[in-house]
Amino acid sequence: MFDKICLILLIIGGLNWGSIGLFQFDLVAWAFGGQDALFSRIVYTLVALSAVWCISLLFRDNTEAGDSNDMDMPMASGSH
Repeated sequence: MFDKICLILLIIGGLNWGSIGLFQFDLVAWAFGGQDALFSRIVYTLVALSAVWCISLLFRDNTEAGDSNDMDMPMASGSH
C-alpha cells in the first residue's frame, strides 16, 4: 500500500513537472497558494521522499512463490 501511495505522489509530481515544462504553470503552487506556501512545500517534500523510496522498487525481487516465468514453461511442440 505504501508503494502505491508513493507512486501516486510521483505521478502528481511528474504531471506537475510536465505542466511546468509545457505551459510554465506550477499546478501545486496554483492549488495551494504559491511555491512558498507551507502546504506546497509539504507536497514538494512528499514527492521528493516518494522518489527516494521508489528507488528501492528497482532493486526488489517481486517474484512470489509459485510464480513461473517464461524460462520454466515447456516449449510448444514444433517450436525451438
